Amino acid sequence: MNTVSETNVRLIASPKSWIEGEAVRQLYATAKFKGMRGAIGFPDLHPGKGVPVGAAFVAEGVIYPHIIGVDIGCGMALFQTDLVRRDAKLDRWAALYFHLEHPWEEDVAGFLAEQDLKSTAHDSALGTIGGGNHFAELQTVEKVHDVKEFSLSGLGKQQLVMLVHSGSRGLGESILREHVSVHGADGMAADSGAAEKYLREHDFAARWARANRMLIARRFAKRIGTEVKCLWDGCHNSITRGENASEPVWIHRKGAVTVAGSFVVIPGSRGSLSYVVKPLGDGASHAWSLAHGAGRKWSRSDARQRMRERFSVSELAQTPLGGRVICEERELLYEEAPAAYKNIETVVQDLVAAGLVSVIATLRPLLTYKLRRS
Repeated sequence: MNTVSETNVRLIASPKSWIEGEAVRQLYATAKFKGMRGAIGFPDLHPGKGVPVGAAFVAEGVIYPHIIGVDIGCGMALFQTDLVRRDAKLDRWAALYFHLEHPWEEDVAGFLAEQDLKSTAHDSALGTIGGGNHFAELQTVEKVHDVKEFSLSGLGKQQLVMLVHSGSRGLGESILREHVSVHGADGMAADSGAAEKYLREHDFAARWARANRMLIARRFAKRIGTEVKCLWDGCHNSITRGENASEPVWIHRKGAVTVAGSFVVIPGSRGSLSYVVKPLGDGASHAWSLAHGAGRKWSRSDARQRMRERFSVSELAQTPLGGRVICEERELLYEEAPAAYKNIETVVQDLVAAGLVSVIATLRPLLTYKLRRS
């Protein structure tokens, strides 16, 4: 394991994990912020807008809203369905109009009340996926690696599950932009009035994002004739008070997921498996966090250029694993091609080698929904 340690910086990655030099530079630069006590880069580390994605930062007495960015509460959730593998009708389901790009036209007020959320100017975005790497995906269990832990997870060997990746949509963006317009992009004392206001709004956006994933799953499930139950929800972009820390610290996760819970899902690209893993250790050495996915290998512009030259749209609409992809925006299809992402097997094996996780099971994508134009 090639683990680089320097005071408060740790990069968890093996020589097999290709990580851009710019991402490492951003990791070290962010580690120099006032009050920073730890900066942890995971195998999915890649460059972001000034701050790398695939990292967790531990600060004492100060918070940095710009580290986690505009999509506060972005994350993934795994849902149980009442369908089994033999129920899968991929050709028929791939032709359905799920309308997840459009506002939900049912009882929004009732749903907000159920989720204990107040109405905002962003109600119309509830239940919508958004762009970029967000998706709703139907999956099946590929292989069980740990029978005991699998039995505790709530998953069934033949059962179809749903993985949803989305965030707080325009709500999180509005919170950060308002904050920056008043206070700039610098950090602030965690006990200041400005920080307390931001954290209240941040926590609301995180709960809103979680509810959004729930509603997306319900909408998706309804179209294929099933119901869902949430088994796990993991936030990737957040600022939280330290978990099990001996001193009061603030954990900033930018493309990193908390180790809280009996299991964590680490997804690959739409053309590779997702991993259900059990967090190991006390968490302190890696900021109580784990990699959130495969991580980008190519920038979006590079992916568009490379994929145009190698694949047609129809070729990218079906994955090497036999899954279907619903994405009717050509550029987005190229940007999110499986080849644009790192090898998820390497990412997970790096975490295993570092003693951070053990593998419980793998999940195979069947139907990935991103966008329809109508």
